[in-house]
Amino acid sequence: MTNSTIVLVLLSVIIAGCLSYFQYFYKVNNKSKIIKFVAVLRFLSIFFLLLLLINPIVSRNTFETIKTPLPIVIDNSSSMTDLKANVDAKEVYEKLIANSDLAAKYEIQSYKFDSDFQPLESEKDLNFKGNQTNIDQVALNIKSINKNLKFPTILVSDGNQTSGSDYVFSFDANNKIYPVVVGDTTTYLDLKINQINVNKYAFHKNKFPVEIFLNYAGNKTITANFSIAQGNNVLFKQAVTFSTSTKSQVLTALLPADKTGLQVFNAQLSSSQSEKNTYNNSKKFAVEIIDQKSEIAIISAINHPDLGALKRAIETNAQRKVTLLKPNQINLLNNYNVLILYQPTTAFKQVFESNKNLKINTFIITGNTTDFTFLNQQQNDLNFKMSSQKEDYLANFENNFNSFATENIGFENFPPLENLYGTITANNAISVLLSSRIRAVATNQPLLAFSDNLGKRNAYLLGENIWKWRAQSFIDKKSFEEFDVFIDKTIQFLASNDSKKSLIVNHERFYNSGDALEITAQYFNKNYEFDEKARLTIAVTNNKTKQTKRYDLLKTTNSFKVNLDGLLPGNYSFIVKELNSNASYSSTFEILDFDIEKQFVNPDLSKMKQLALQTKGTTFVPNQVDVLIKSLLDNPDYKSIQKSIVTKTPFIDWIWLLILIAILLAAEWFIRKYNGLL
Repeated sequence: MTNSTIVLVLLSVIIAGCLSYFQYFYKVNNKSKIIKFVAVLRFLSIFFLLLLLINPIVSRNTFETIKTPLPIVIDNSSSMTDLKANVDAKEVYEKLIANSDLAAKYEIQSYKFDSDFQPLESEKDLNFKGNQTNIDQVALNIKSINKNLKFPTILVSDGNQTSGSDYVFSFDANNKIYPVVVGDTTTYLDLKINQINVNKYAFHKNKFPVEIFLNYAGNKTITANFSIAQGNNVLFKQAVTFSTSTKSQVLTALLPADKTGLQVFNAQLSSSQSEKNTYNNSKKFAVEIIDQKSEIAIISAINHPDLGALKRAIETNAQRKVTLLKPNQINLLNNYNVLILYQPTTAFKQVFESNKNLKINTFIITGNTTDFTFLNQQQNDLNFKMSSQKEDYLANFENNFNSFATENIGFENFPPLENLYGTITANNAISVLLSSRIRAVATNQPLLAFSDNLGKRNAYLLGENIWKWRAQSFIDKKSFEEFDVFIDKTIQFLASNDSKKSLIVNHERFYNSGDALEITAQYFNKNYEFDEKARLTIAVTNNKTKQTKRYDLLKTTNSFKVNLDGLLPGNYSFIVKELNSNASYSSTFEILDFDIEKQFVNPDLSKMKQLALQTKGTTFVPNQVDVLIKSLLDNPDYKSIQKSIVTKTPFIDWIWLLILIAILLAAEWFIRKYNGLL
């Protein structure tokens, strides 16, 4: 208490004494024991009331012993069972938590993990059925739980991780990790397809690349055969040699995209040697083959070398068919996916009128014979104010173009395109791939630009003689390929019409067994605003068993989501419905029979040793648990801390004091009443 509080308490004693004396002793002749007793009661009640008004703070000092945390983390993934390490893991855990000396020195924290990190209540909670192993999550969680503390961690695992970042560098290097490596660490001969990199989509009648990473464990030189097959048809085959110095190989295969739809392929690695685990010798992957077949009409009222150059460049893709037409030869525009309008004039009026309703994407190329007044009337993307003077325009590549992926194929070195001189301004948002310059002076005007407004896509090439670009590309690269690919990407952008839909569903066409299987959807109202009140359901049907399961999609921040974990491998069809509007979306997906946890034949001892070295810990095996316990008990770095806790309590919070005041006043009144002193 402060000095002022002590003075106030002393004054309270004096005031209480004076008031009690004044009432019971001042000018009073009766000074019996009863009078003295009730005077004391009055003194105490007044004093306690004054104490409540002063409300002094009473401090109490206590001590608490804080032990060093000791997280014991057990791997609960199915690979522990496959490597016959589950029994050892349980025994190690039981021995650690049963040690009374360890519990006396440390605050034992028990956890288990697979794809998630969870508290471990007892040994019975370990089932070793997790379909993924994420040791990285262990590092993040124990750092968060024991923030700013120095503590050791016991990690009981086979060290084989299937998801997450490299765990060696995820743990705090200042806190020691003691890995207990469970499972048979004997090195067995093992061939493994470690990873396959492939695009999810490929175009029909093209070839797509597949990158394969192969690993080998063993102590002798062997030759293995790697193959990729679809059904009984072997598409790729190659012999691969491994040795003690060559433990891995990277192969690249080009596979034909002969069939449309979802195509499943099987990669196989085999040899004449016997292996303990052959499950990791094969791996399935899938690619969706997209039919990009499209019809393109080149419409021109004049003859020009550009027409032939464009036709040849476009038709290098077997999925494109080009038809050359005059403006007066148009019958059915809806037979075409893209219209290339070459130097339009008033003769194109019927073409533009017909396309107003059809909304076919167009590629407009201007030049010296273009009627720009007419063109201003027929489109709203660009405004042309042109003179009758001809001008040569060179190209500058714009690196910030992002409407589709393309590369600079040397546009700056191509011959100039011819167009009338004038000013070109944009009315709507456009993406400029090439800007123009006159000799060395930039015009800050587009030379090749693209627009995408309300689902309608247009491209504008503002100059003729593009045939010279194709010829120059051949001179520079000894091939037309780069230029033809550039034209193909332009046509692909125009042929893809992403018109707005009310119900948009995002999903993969294939999933690996054990992967998170989530499907997300968005529903938009008539104003194309995200509708938070939409009611979305999904019906998933196994195509083999015909069993159907129904789920509701739950709303997240800006979408709806459903989790379909637990489905067995196989082919599934599904339909998503919005119940208020009956809008629907249907598609299919396949769950591949691939268990990533069965890919391992040994614990990853080297990785666990690297983790221990990184954190200045020590690696142990199950029969060294006693050594681990002794090292933890003898380690002087981890000591309990005695913490002083000061508890400050104001008098007004003492309920019993109020009760005591009430008892004192009641007792005084009762005694005075009983003795006739009132």
